[in-house]
Amino acid sequence: QVQLVESGGGLVQPGGSLRLSCAASGFTFSNYWMYWARQTPGKGLEWVSRISRDGRSTTYADSVKGRFTISRDNAKNTLYLQMNTLKPEDTALYYCARDTTAWVLTRLDYGSKGQGTQVTVSS
Repeated sequence: QVQLVESGGGLVQPGGSLRLSCAASGFTFSNYWMYWARQTPGKGLEWVSRISRDGRSTTYADSVKGRFTISRDNAKNTLYLQMNTLKPEDTALYYCARDTTAWVLTRLDYGSKGQGTQVTVSS
């Protein structure tokens, strides 16, 4: 079955950086658009970024544009999120997820997300 395992979170000071990873298994990773999303108790689940199957097309939420970079390595079945210039409002549980449909861009499949990795930005 679909399995996504996020890692790389932690505690970082404002202005710092983190790189999240997401190891995928149980499906053909290269056939799917992939996403990062985050959740906070007060705001619910927020879409952060998405990337095309070949990695050439990326899109970001306005709140992270210019600071975060999504990428993927299809040979390693791994999705990444490089987060720079982190702010306290970036504190959240970060998830990766795949699209609901292979080959085309449809929508984030919330049921596919992993257990998440916690990012805390605080001095």
